[in-house]
Amino acid sequence: MERMPYQPHLQTFVTIGPVSAPGERTGDWRFGLPALDGSRVTLRELRMSDAQSLFAAMSTEEVGRFISPPPTTVEGFERFIAWTHQQRAAGRYVCFGIVPHGFEATVGLFQIRTLESDLGVAEWGFALASEFWGSGLFEEGARLAIDFAFHTLGIHRLEARAAVRNGRGNGALRKIGAVQEGVLRRSFFRGGEYLDQALWSILRDDWPYQTPAASARKLH
Repeated sequence: MERMPYQPHLQTFVTIGPVSAPGERTGDWRFGLPALDGSRVTLRELRMSDAQSLFAAMSTEEVGRFISPPPTTVEGFERFIAWTHQQRAAGRYVCFGIVPHGFEATVGLFQIRTLESDLGVAEWGFALASEFWGSGLFEEGARLAIDFAFHTLGIHRLEARAAVRNGRGNGALRKIGAVQEGVLRRSFFRGGEYLDQALWSILRDDWPYQTPAASARKLH
């Protein structure tokens, strides 16, 4: 998801209250995302206190090179975080912060947005602070996020787009089992030019990294 769905010029700042704990009222993810725990990383809902760390993580040239320009200030990330909560409550989008074990704040994010009204097909994307590249955090976090998409959101097809020049991003998608379906010619404008993007997909029926909880749900 190199083209970020968030458009800051269309948003105004909205103060948000505390998010309901998952299951506190209905168990519906629209009332608050659950924390997804791995052996080295936790994915959780973004908090206003994450604005500073997200600004630091996503404002570097390495991270920002192949994504739509992120907010340029900490206050801009606060508005982005408020927007993620609003979109989640509307059932159109979820955004998990990436928190390595031993850390309090996020060092990146996973985004999933619906491409159909029934959540059958969705697009996902990710960004991670460059100092954590090659650490294994992406792979573990991606498995948690994709499993959530398939077995909680009910998505059956996940799509991702990555600039053909983005060797690291394409390699990461290939590593977790995504299939490249083609090239979208001159489909992404960045750095003053239109870039080709590779189109990748993962199908729920082909997903090899089932968590124990998801496998149990599938059996029932």
